[in-house]
Amino acid sequence: MASMIGVDRLTKTYSGGVMAVNDVSFEVEEGEIFGFLGPNGAGKSTTIMILTTLIAPTSGRASVAGLDVVREPYQARFNFGYVSQELAVDDSLTGWENLYLQAGFYHLPKREVRARSEEILKLVDLFERAGDPVETYSGGMRKRLDIAAGLIHKPKVLFLDEPTLGLDIQTRRHIWSYINYLRNEYNMTIFLTTHYMEEADALCDRIAIMDQGTIKVIDKPCDLKNKLGGDIVNIKFSETAPEKISGVLQAIRSLPVVSSIKPHKDRYTAVVKNGDEDIPEIFRVFQHSGIEISSITLKKPSLDDVYLSYTGKELGNETGSKEDATRFRNVMRRMRS
Repeated sequence: MASMIGVDRLTKTYSGGVMAVNDVSFEVEEGEIFGFLGPNGAGKSTTIMILTTLIAPTSGRASVAGLDVVREPYQARFNFGYVSQELAVDDSLTGWENLYLQAGFYHLPKREVRARSEEILKLVDLFERAGDPVETYSGGMRKRLDIAAGLIHKPKVLFLDEPTLGLDIQTRRHIWSYINYLRNEYNMTIFLTTHYMEEADALCDRIAIMDQGTIKVIDKPCDLKNKLGGDIVNIKFSETAPEKISGVLQAIRSLPVVSSIKPHKDRYTAVVKNGDEDIPEIFRVFQHSGIEISSITLKKPSLDDVYLSYTGKELGNETGSKEDATRFRNVMRRMRS
């Protein structure tokens, strides 16, 4: 299978010596839905800006649809679409007019614009409302129109930055179905960032987790969860004295059934081989220590747990700023005009 996105030893150092991306390499195959996750400041935005030709790397190479983004930026731009987390549609225009405007940025022949717009509006279930001003659309309809605008030039690769941010679960699932349709019907390659772990789990063939400028891991969601090596036990202590807690943590780590135990906010998270069998072992440690447990919970590994294990953070509510997203989209428009 052909590679549609190639990143080879990519590095970006900003003025002042700040290294945002540090020797990053990965490939995204044709027709793949690839999730790109990481906390704010991890280097995700810089990587995406390089891939979409907005900034040049300090060293290394990157290509989209087989085109070098530094040596062939103009050609590369016609082979990818970008949909920001911040809505970029014009509320004062109709659905038709928004797509015609976007088509103009790509200098599409006028004879093709009507047919392409009709096809895409039907794809995202907006054809019947295409003549209405966008200000009358719901939030979900506006996001669908935004995705339609990113598809007007039939790109080979589509970059989706937080495509369902702020939408209700029903609308989010509708967006998921459109993303899957694009991959299945057009063999389109989707490069997706998201802060919803269930979204990454449901959509992505593979996921990359980036932190502090480097790729920590790349794998299939199911394999990432399996790599944690067992069940997740969350423990909260009634006792807060650091010296007492330190001793009991060391005792828990020494148990053969415990793979790891790490602090997180007001609790400690342990990875065990078999939670149902291993929790009694943990309780026995506490009985000998004299420290009381205020709560203990058991669950199977999730992508949230994977993310936490690699970054030490929860993905949760972290989002990029609206100002950054708007500036990103405006620069893209200027470069296409």
